[in-house]
Amino acid sequence: MRESKQLFRVLMPMVLAAAAAGCGGGDSGGGGAPAASEGAAAPAAMPFDVATAGNVSGMVMFEGTAPAPAAIDMASEATCAAKHTSPPTTEDFKVAGGHLGDVFIYVRSGPTDGMTFPVPAEAAVIDQSGCQYVPHVTGVQVGQTLTFRNSDGVLHNVSASPTVNRPFNIGQPGAVRETNRTLTSPEIMVPLRCQVHGWMNSFVGVTANPYQAVSSEGGTFDLRNLPPGQYVVEAWHSRLGTQQQTVTVTTGQTAQITFTFTQAMIASAVVPMGAPLDPHDHGPVAMGTGSTGEHVHGAAAAAGS
Repeated sequence: MRESKQLFRVLMPMVLAAAAAGCGGGDSGGGGAPAASEGAAAPAAMPFDVATAGNVSGMVMFEGTAPAPAAIDMASEATCAAKHTSPPTTEDFKVAGGHLGDVFIYVRSGPTDGMTFPVPAEAAVIDQSGCQYVPHVTGVQVGQTLTFRNSDGVLHNVSASPTVNRPFNIGQPGAVRETNRTLTSPEIMVPLRCQVHGWMNSFVGVTANPYQAVSSEGGTFDLRNLPPGQYVVEAWHSRLGTQQQTVTVTTGQTAQITFTFTQAMIASAVVPMGAPLDPHDHGPVAMGTGSTGEHVHGAAAAAGS
């Protein structure tokens, strides 16, 4: 009965939105990969000679003390709570030994501008496991399948609120294991949230080419097989905003760059993002759950109040 009521609450806005949108175009939906249109062109080949390519590798650093993660109270969802061997917390800052993870790195501009690249055949997967999105930050190419997996077997919801791409709101009852979507325009970034579990959030970067990465827990990243030339590479973090580096790629060589974010940037960071995660708060701090069981946002979530 509880899941039925939750499902009605989650799905009803979707039904109303679908009725308003009618049969218009937009991002593809459904439980499977988008069907190819009749007479569709063959997949594009790489638009340059890969024998001339070079690479960019780098590191993302963090200086200062990162805010402590807020505890997440999952008492209302025992199935998810049981999956955690330690108390679950928010995931805003993944800092280890001065290295910063979960930073989205991508080519902002350069010789690849205007080139058409083949769309990856492999889907990018965001799992809902332990009532958290895994991974927390994801990159996809325009037109690439984005699969939302429900490994928890409980009612979940994926609500995307981009500003460029078409928003979507997916209800995933426990029996619905996977649902696919595609995003049709470049966008930095697309925020995701679950309307059933208010602490769940995630971010997706959408690029026109394959030159994107998410920094590892050790802060490392790689952009491989770029055409030679000068590029502007941007690093995006959900709480720290963006930084840019100019780098020259040379055939057969690997250029090295480093991004350094600092504690002082937190207060004044401007974070490019789609529509607000919550109508009352842009959500610069991941959502948590207060001691009263009510969902709290922003600074209150960071403080664990």
